[in-house]
Amino acid sequence: MKVTKGTWNKYETYILKSKQLEVTLLPKLGNNVIGIRDLQENREVLRRPEESELDFYLQKPYHFGMPMLMPPGRIRRGHFEYDGVEYQFDQNTANDNHIHGLHRTQAWRVSDIDENDAGCQIVTELLTSDDPNWIRQYPTPLKLEMTLQLQGTSLMQRLKITNLGEHSAPFGFGLHTWFLLDGEPERWTLKIPVSDQLLQDEEQIPTGEVVPLEEWEELNTGMNMANRNWDNLLRIGDKRPVSAELKRDDGYGLRYSADPDYFKYWVLYTKGESDQFLCIEPYTSLPDAPNSSHPQQFTGLIELHPGEPVELSLQLDVVEKSTML
Repeated sequence: MKVTKGTWNKYETYILKSKQLEVTLLPKLGNNVIGIRDLQENREVLRRPEESELDFYLQKPYHFGMPMLMPPGRIRRGHFEYDGVEYQFDQNTANDNHIHGLHRTQAWRVSDIDENDAGCQIVTELLTSDDPNWIRQYPTPLKLEMTLQLQGTSLMQRLKITNLGEHSAPFGFGLHTWFLLDGEPERWTLKIPVSDQLLQDEEQIPTGEVVPLEEWEELNTGMNMANRNWDNLLRIGDKRPVSAELKRDDGYGLRYSADPDYFKYWVLYTKGESDQFLCIEPYTSLPDAPNSSHPQQFTGLIELHPGEPVELSLQLDVVEKSTML
């Protein structure tokens, strides 16, 4: 188990390596896990940006790897108020809404690296007050610390958020994780416990109305990925575990799980008809949560009290053919 350095377009990367996996982190451009290579299967698990795609990455970094969204989804007109503080995010979509938060290509600082026989990990951090563009839109200063830990076939990701300001602040988090289907969607089946779905308006913002799963009910037992065209918001509700299983027809698969205390929703997105990609997106909160009339228990909006850290955790397991359920 070791951590080594590399480069991507002259930007420093850190590579966590076990016998089974090689995980590439790009701290200086958004602290994104841009690649996971399965050394046993000799395949890329995630959509990894090519070096020739630097310009596209800088414009839309959430199209590769495991980008962090703070907050996830859209905010109507990019505006809300909370605890007497006004927030105005950039209006960067059609209809002058905001999408996918303030975290883009900020440079994170590596604060710790640990290697031992059991695994390896790297800790990175970011002070949002160091980013004028962030603090202009979200004036409450935050300290963000991410721990990435690799043990064998398991990659654990923990985010610690601390409110350094004087007012309570709203927080939402998600990941836009790009899993590869290798151009063979018919070989893959997705199983993900969900209770119902959320309707969205013509601007792709949730109306707050919950409706039955209908054809999505099959996700609870396993739905084949062939001929899917998805961009849907699903509620976890009382379903457990908070875990998605993507299984190939030969038994190989991936298990992506999140902290049930915080994660309330999944978004499933295929970027057109399913072929190369399936984005499995765990969200702590409903898009546009600060503007919702629903209670925080429903929206999942996290209230950050000054000086009281909140920790979120996720885990990705590559499951061998003989052990996938």
